[in-house]
Amino acid sequence: MRQIPVEPNKVAADVEGDVEAVDRVLRIARMRVRYQIRIPKGTREAAERALATHAEKCPAAMSVRDCIPIDITAEIAEE
Repeated sequence: MRQIPVEPNKVAADVEGDVEAVDRVLRIARMRVRYQIRIPKGTREAAERALATHAEKCPAAMSVRDCIPIDITAEIAEE
């Protein structure tokens, strides 16, 4: 992530989805992704820039972007 070292156990995500019946078929109508990220002190600005463009670089988000709205948020903690 933008020259910020990502160590094991420093990034986690909670993902939720809303399922709706459309013509009696269940489908995912919306997704919410909330990251919990622990970064080194002094790298918050770079982390926030990376998150601002995350959906454009994420293969999963790119795969569904035209059919499922995705809301991405993050809790960032500097260590």
